[in-house]
Amino acid sequence: MGSVESRLEDLRRQLNEYSYRYHVLDEPIVPDAEYDRLYQELVELERKHPDLIIPADSPTQRVGEQPLSEFAEVRHEVPMLSLDNAFSDEDMIAFDKRVRDRLDVAEIHYAAEVKLDGLAISLLYEQGKLVRAATRGDGATGEDVTVNIRTIKSIPLALRPSAFPTRLEARGEVFMTRAGFEELNNRQREQEEKLFANPRNAAAGSLRQLDPRITAARPLQFLAHGIGIVGGGELPSSHFEILQSLKTWGLPVSAETERVAGIDACIGFYRKISETRARLPYEIDGVVFKVDDLAQQAALGFVSRAPRWAVACKFPPEEAVTKVLGIEVQVGRTGALTPVARLEPVRVGGVTVTNATLHNMDEVERKDVRVGDTVVVRRAGDVIPEVARVLLESRPQETHRFSMPDNCPVCGSPAERIEGEAVVRCTGGLHCRAQSIQSIIHFASRRAMDIEGLGDKLVEQLFDTGLLRNVSDLYKLEREKVAALDRMGEKSSENLLRAISASKYAQLNRFLYALGIREVGETTASNLARHFTLDALRSATEEELCEIKDVGPVVAGNIARFFQDEQNTSVIDALLGAGIVWENTQEEQTADLQGKTFVITGTLAALSRNETKDRLISRGAKVSGSVSGKTDYLVAGENPGSKLDKANSLGVQILDEAELMEMLKKP
Repeated sequence: MGSVESRLEDLRRQLNEYSYRYHVLDEPIVPDAEYDRLYQELVELERKHPDLIIPADSPTQRVGEQPLSEFAEVRHEVPMLSLDNAFSDEDMIAFDKRVRDRLDVAEIHYAAEVKLDGLAISLLYEQGKLVRAATRGDGATGEDVTVNIRTIKSIPLALRPSAFPTRLEARGEVFMTRAGFEELNNRQREQEEKLFANPRNAAAGSLRQLDPRITAARPLQFLAHGIGIVGGGELPSSHFEILQSLKTWGLPVSAETERVAGIDACIGFYRKISETRARLPYEIDGVVFKVDDLAQQAALGFVSRAPRWAVACKFPPEEAVTKVLGIEVQVGRTGALTPVARLEPVRVGGVTVTNATLHNMDEVERKDVRVGDTVVVRRAGDVIPEVARVLLESRPQETHRFSMPDNCPVCGSPAERIEGEAVVRCTGGLHCRAQSIQSIIHFASRRAMDIEGLGDKLVEQLFDTGLLRNVSDLYKLEREKVAALDRMGEKSSENLLRAISASKYAQLNRFLYALGIREVGETTASNLARHFTLDALRSATEEELCEIKDVGPVVAGNIARFFQDEQNTSVIDALLGAGIVWENTQEEQTADLQGKTFVITGTLAALSRNETKDRLISRGAKVSGSVSGKTDYLVAGENPGSKLDKANSLGVQILDEAELMEMLKKP
């Protein structure tokens, strides 16, 4: 029995360590398959020896409790207070002045954190073991959700061995990442169950399930942001250092946390986070600033419902209520018909919104958006605004369901919906004005042929005057005719034609991307260019195409059909006849960075960010917009920002520009 006990102890220790590395440090040290193998071994041993199961410590004991009849009440020993809000720089400056005046100091150090849009939770550990978890409730009394909290893998059942207090209450937020939310709603949709409105509602609904097995099946996460009860031990003297201690003890803490000095630094942090907000893996609705020094916190004290030493600086609302004035259909480059709601103007996320996408017919039917409806509009960062949901209680009596037109609203060609696809498409191809114009705009875009000065309005003007019908016509434009257009002239036309001429010296991957083949993005275009000449690609079979990385049967079919279309081949021949050339470098290109993920931050001197991205992709690398445990390298230029801090905290290798250029020089 002794050897069994020893093996069980080793397995629990290993699995808890791997979980800590994965969920807290975001740096997994073993493959998922190895974790699963050890976990299954633990399950089998515990099944054979149930008397040796340790509920407070074993990873297998997170799920399986019987459903509850109700949640018990929990009285918080230290109230879970709300925070006062700030909505502008002036509010923040006034808060800082109040704090400095009360403490009679010239400058305050603050702990700056993101404000997660989740559900506040209290976790009580005694002798390092999780004994109780409770919701915030009304701040004085919450609900006991211990059995559900135990199912969340990022919450340790036992703190990591260290000098933690014998009684410690950690406080934080249970939330759902954007990806987890989409995954959950996709599952709900497949099972024809009710969809969740947003990640916060999904997290709250998942945590308050009486059956913990349902909670266990939901992708919930946790981040700690403070403490409540502390007994039998000492803590650091600053809030920021307490967060580091919580992380040491096994509790995950947001990487977007800094210690800043003075109000100007606070405002700078707020603006930096607001700019990167849409790229974070989870939703936030503001930034929280807390006086960092605990002695100063104690001196400031509380008002009736909030501490004087903290403030939540809220972002402009990303959701707002407005009315649908009409629904129009736009035609995209690939012929996709997209319904768009025309809205009564409303401020969302700091900008005025008058249009919102309805995505496709499936979404219109699911949400049942109608002209005259009162709707909630959502906007996240630079993402196109969308109609999130309809307020049915405000629907007028006389409304009608929207239906997609049978014909393209631009060219009149029949519209079709291929079985298995959500999108309705115009069948007119390049005979459709909308598709032709969008294909030219895409061809000229920066990530494609990069024709400077050829904007959307100019493309429309060139098309409507008959000077353009497809992308090959760009290389036939005459200066006199272009100069005669509205808002053009000799100088502007000369600059445009010079840019068009310069685009003839291209790269094959950019040219392939510029052609606008359905579902062929930059990475796929680079993979194709690395393995084929253009001639070989034009004659490649679907089976040969499927051998290329990231090309499956659907994409292979799209590529093959594109090059079989006579209209497309005649345009390609015309482009080549116009003098578009590239170095035939397929044999020279290497994939020495295949599978490596890079993130670029700051300003680079030798190359633009796009040029750097192209060079890395051409070597097989992936370029991401955010740092995570899966990032291999962070390329840091001048003024790198918070990505550098996060990379350092995760142990990501940092490259300066010189080191990157040296790496790219290698054959």
